[in-house]
Amino acid sequence: LGMTRAPVLVALTVVALATASPAYPQAAAAPQEMHHRHGDPMAYIASLDDPARDAYQKPDEVLKALALRPGEVVADIGAGSGYFALRFARAVGETGRVYAVDVSPDMVRHLNRRLRDAGVRNVVPVLSDPDDPLLPDASVDRFVIVDTWHHVEGQAKYLGLLKRMLKPGGQVVHIDFQKRDLPVGPPVGMKIAREDLVKQMETAGFRLAAE
Repeated sequence: LGMTRAPVLVALTVVALATASPAYPQAAAAPQEMHHRHGDPMAYIASLDDPARDAYQKPDEVLKALALRPGEVVADIGAGSGYFALRFARAVGETGRVYAVDVSPDMVRHLNRRLRDAGVRNVVPVLSDPDDPLLPDASVDRFVIVDTWHHVEGQAKYLGLLKRMLKPGGQVVHIDFQKRDLPVGPPVGMKIAREDLVKQMETAGFRLAAE
């Protein structure tokens, strides 16, 4: 779901993840089990880095849809272990930057080690507040929020901050699970329906630019 700020902004895709069919090996953990993993940093990092995740997360399709350009500044909200942040870093190149934003100190430490060991210099890990990405104003071309919106506290305030932090013409991209029972993702009650998300974004002054 790509939403842009009212006057000119463009937002990209509400890519609804996980259609029903394929089998998702190892990723098909029960919602209760996934919830438990949040309390065990190492288990949660392992699940985020599991190669089986590619089957439902479709990173190549996401990168193709985003069409990131060299030199862009991207903020990955809920970056976790760096699953997408490292892919974004390759796409924006040495002249670009990726802010890998997460509220978990364990995730940020893990990502710092991973970036150091891989020699990646265009990713900046950011330990954020649950209701504030803690990024400079007018600093970001695109916010990308993958499977994370249901974790964000004070969403109306958060959207106001995203508007401040976006450059003119910037985008907010939501990629999330469909609001129905699926073998992966959070329980249905934690998901947001596409129509509700679009309404929430429009109320905050964004407009749907692409889907």
